[in-house]
Amino acid sequence: MTNVKTIIKSPQQNEDDDQIDSGNRSQTSTSSTRRNSVEDNTAVPEQTNVPSEEEEALPPRWSMQVAPNGRTFFIDHTARRTTWIDPRNGRASPMPNQTRRVEDDLGPLPEGWEERVHTDGRVFYIDHITKTDLLKTKLWVEFEGETGLDYGGLAREWFYLLSKEMFNPYYGLFEYSAMDNYTLQINNGSGLCNEDHLLYFKFIGRIAGMAVYHGKLLDAFFIRPFYKMMLQKPIDLKDMESVDTEYYNSLMWIKENDPRQLELTFCVDEDIFGQKSQHELKPGGANIEVTNENKDEYIKLVIEWRFVARVKEQMTSFLDGFGSVIPLNLIKIFDEHELELLMCGIQNIDVKDWRENTLYKGDYHQNHIIIQWFWRAVLSFSNEMRSRLLQFVTGTSRVPMNGFKELYGSNGPQMFTIENFNRLDLPPYEGYLQLKDKLIKAIEGSQGFAGVD
Repeated sequence: MTNVKTIIKSPQQNEDDDQIDSGNRSQTSTSSTRRNSVEDNTAVPEQTNVPSEEEEALPPRWSMQVAPNGRTFFIDHTARRTTWIDPRNGRASPMPNQTRRVEDDLGPLPEGWEERVHTDGRVFYIDHITKTDLLKTKLWVEFEGETGLDYGGLAREWFYLLSKEMFNPYYGLFEYSAMDNYTLQINNGSGLCNEDHLLYFKFIGRIAGMAVYHGKLLDAFFIRPFYKMMLQKPIDLKDMESVDTEYYNSLMWIKENDPRQLELTFCVDEDIFGQKSQHELKPGGANIEVTNENKDEYIKLVIEWRFVARVKEQMTSFLDGFGSVIPLNLIKIFDEHELELLMCGIQNIDVKDWRENTLYKGDYHQNHIIIQWFWRAVLSFSNEMRSRLLQFVTGTSRVPMNGFKELYGSNGPQMFTIENFNRLDLPPYEGYLQLKDKLIKAIEGSQGFAGVD
């Protein structure tokens, strides 16, 4: 059996031996270095310690602390603020378990890009060159001073609040139509209210495009010609009825009678904030009399001026903004009714309120069998079909804020009437199914305000 000699050393002895051994290694290394230096006749450069980024001094009146999660943050005592951005290099401090970020090795950001840090420390990047594409990224809305995670509700509220301000007639960009106080049209005098009005219209167009792209709704309803202009569809005389019945009746009289007795010319008078002016509908129009032969041209030019020419610049700016988010050719698959529902949505229509504020004329009354069938059909409809029925009869799917009792007609408030604007011409059908079928066909296939025959 081989004898094994075991030597036990104290901790102090271990330290002494380590120091001796270290000293011997140091001497050997030094001697070797000197010997090599003499032989090579070259001097060994003196090594200097370069301070690391962590050791580099902070700018004056800056200090550095560690957050509870272990991440370093910086305090600017002059501006009295804290930030994740290191003032020495302009980069965000790494997360506790992140010693080096991949992007640190990629060099500076491309031109037009910016690095920012979210309030919770997450780093994100902004592309200032392709700004439009950013409008199509997932929305995340936060209201300052409020806590809440945006899973769709905050974004809906943001569009709602923003649209209430954008379309507020108080700012002079939009105004209510001549028929009511809830359907909007572009104010042709917007330039007198705001010299930068075209920039605002472009901004509003972008917001409207974002709302459609992200499936959100605007808190506004527009006149039918507005949607037709978006779709680049012609506007006809029938469209005038839902916007300005008095003007519509005047043009209808001209269409059906000899206008010579009115002594009209191809000119229209315009009143903007009390300033009256005259506009020629065609070159030399002030000297061209309206006759039976040219009255159709006159009516066409009046409609063109009333809805298109007066607000051409504003509408062009709006469409520029909208088209920067959604190409205009993509919305041409819709008609003006569908576009309204797409942009402004469907209100929850209260059939009980609708029924209580409906007027019956002729032989009809609330207990008449035809009326019973009508409301039975309405109750069987989805909310979308009810909106389209209301849109078919009144020109808009919008219900006034205080309900059907404030529905407007040509002479102010006018109840929904079952019997021309806000009226439904309902023939005495032979049965419920026939009435419902005709009603659906009228809603889905008719334009204007023709009767349900």
